[in-house]
Amino acid sequence: MSSTNDFIAELVRAANEVEKLHGDEARRLLNRAITTIRDMRETIGIPGGHTSADAVIDLQTTAVALGLGNRSPDQVKAALLDAAGIIRDLHIVLDTGTEIQIGNRF
Repeated sequence: MSSTNDFIAELVRAANEVEKLHGDEARRLLNRAITTIRDMRETIGIPGGHTSADAVIDLQTTAVALGLGNRSPDQVKAALLDAAGIIRDLHIVLDTGTEIQIGNRF
């Protein structure tokens, strides 16, 4: 299994055991996921959105709120599963060699 698949499994496992997860652990996982997503996007050539519509911004907001104790277990679980899904999708794109074209380049 690749390290990416291992990390996806770690995120899903953490989401399924969110009641046992400490806030610091969840925050570290989310921050690691954010870094992974950004790195994968850069490799693929997908620019960051830098708006609230970008899922990474939502993950960052959740990570910060976790540090303040402002997220419910359900919200943490949802964020971990969202991160796992995004990483899985990006991993598929990288593995298949799919080309991503942004904008109208002719």
